[in-house]
Amino acid sequence: MSAYDDDNIFAKILRGEMPCHRVYEDDHTLAFMDIMPRADGHFLVIPKAPVRNILDADDTVVANVYATVAKLSRVALKAFSADGVTIQQFNEPAGGQVVFHMHVHVIPRFDGVRLGPHTGDMADSAVLERNAEKLKSAL
Repeated sequence: MSAYDDDNIFAKILRGEMPCHRVYEDDHTLAFMDIMPRADGHFLVIPKAPVRNILDADDTVVANVYATVAKLSRVALKAFSADGVTIQQFNEPAGGQVVFHMHVHVIPRFDGVRLGPHTGDMADSAVLERNAEKLKSAL
């Protein structure tokens, strides 16, 4: 397994060097909209700790991330009147990981609506901002 790369896009977001549509932040985690959403309301939860993925994260980092995932999953159901939620977390290239900073996808789901591709088209920034505001309003 490779070492953590401080120049990955999520590390840059955490340092304020790259923009994002923030949804939630606490001492240990940050949640923001996925720029290539697989469905309306798709967002990411990342640890503030510099960990490549769950394979090198200590139990405290994992617990903090998944506490935020659980909290915001309930918020997403409410904010988008969703029928369910899909939680995804990929590790290493063979596991489908593309950005090498641990992250969890939280995707509101609707009966009969298929997910878009894992690395699809970039969403319009105004749509992402509206969806972030829906989530923040439901907190």
